[in-house]
Amino acid sequence: MKRILAFESSCDDTSVAIVEEDYSVLCNLVSTQHAHSEFGGVLPELASRLHLQNILYLTEAALKKASLSPQDISALAVSINPGLIGSLIVGLSFAKSLAWSWGKPLVTVNHMLAHIFANFLAVPEIQPPFLALVVSGGHTELVHFHTLTEFEVVGKTLDDAAGETFDKTAKLLGLGYPGGPAIDRISTQGDPSFAEFPRALKRKGDLNFSYSGLKTAVLEYLSRHSPDYIVQHQADLAASVQQAIIDPLIKKTLACARQRKIETILLAGGVAANTALRKQLSDQAAALGAKLYCPPLDLCVDNAAMVAAAAFPKFRAGDLAPLDVNAFSTKGTRTL
Repeated sequence: MKRILAFESSCDDTSVAIVEEDYSVLCNLVSTQHAHSEFGGVLPELASRLHLQNILYLTEAALKKASLSPQDISALAVSINPGLIGSLIVGLSFAKSLAWSWGKPLVTVNHMLAHIFANFLAVPEIQPPFLALVVSGGHTELVHFHTLTEFEVVGKTLDDAAGETFDKTAKLLGLGYPGGPAIDRISTQGDPSFAEFPRALKRKGDLNFSYSGLKTAVLEYLSRHSPDYIVQHQADLAASVQQAIIDPLIKKTLACARQRKIETILLAGGVAANTALRKQLSDQAAALGAKLYCPPLDLCVDNAAMVAAAAFPKFRAGDLAPLDVNAFSTKGTRTL
C-alpha cells in the first residue's frame, strides 16, 4: 500500500497528514494559530514563525500516531501555491529537506486543488467529469474537471472572494473574526429577506463572481442606520448578507452544470462549511438531477490530508517535483 506524508502551511494552519492510496486517512494533525484573532486577520510574519515552531513536532507526532517510520512512506507532498509566500516556503523547505534526506519523491500540490480533493477522502469513488465550486477566504472559482488531472477554470472572482466578504461584512456588523462561522451561526436566527443587497454580474452566461460592490452596499446601508438599530437587527442583517453572498454561487454553479450537462458537483474550500450554502446548493442540485458532494466539516479547513489526496493522481502518473522547485503566491486552481 502506497502512503503519502503531506504538509500544508499556506496560511495560518500548520498541518501534517499520512494518507494511503485508497484515500484512507491514517492521521491528519492540524495546529490552528489562534494568535491572529487579536489582529482581526492573519499576520503573515507571525504565521511563518508559528509554522516553523510547529511543523517538526507535528511530523514526529503523525509518524508516531500512525505507527510508521520513514521507510513506510512512499512519497512526500506539499502545497506550494497559492497562499502567504513566507508560510508556503516554510512547508516547502521542510518537505524538500525530508525528501532529500529520506531519498523519497516529492509531489507539489496547488492548495485550491487540494480543497477539491478533500471530497475524495469522504467519497473515494467520485469519478469525473464533475464541476467543482471552490469557495475560500481568498478564492472563488468554478472548475470543470474532465479527468482527475485535466480541468479548466470556467468562472472566477473578478475582485473579492466570498470568504473575504464574509469576514469583512462580519466586522462591519460587529461579529468579530473569523466572520464566516459567526455569520453562519447568527443567521439561523434571522430573516434572509430582511434587507436587499446586490448580486453582481447577473448577465446570462456570465459565470464569474464579484463581491466588492456587496461590501460597499453593506457599509452604505449600515451608515444610514443607528448602532441600536444594527444591534437590534443583527441576525436579520447577517442572514441577508449571507444570502447575497451564496445566491450567485448557487445560481452560477447550477447554470454551468445545466449548460455543460454535468451531474456531479463538488463543493470545496473553507466556505464549504457554511450550512446555508450546503443545504441550498444540495436541494437545488437535486431538483436539477445532479448530486452534490461536500467534505466533512473538519476537512473544509486547511489540512494536509487533502494535500495528500490531490497528490496521489500526480504520484501515480509519475509527475514529481525537482528539489529546486519554489513556492509562489499566484491565485487560482492549477496543476503544478
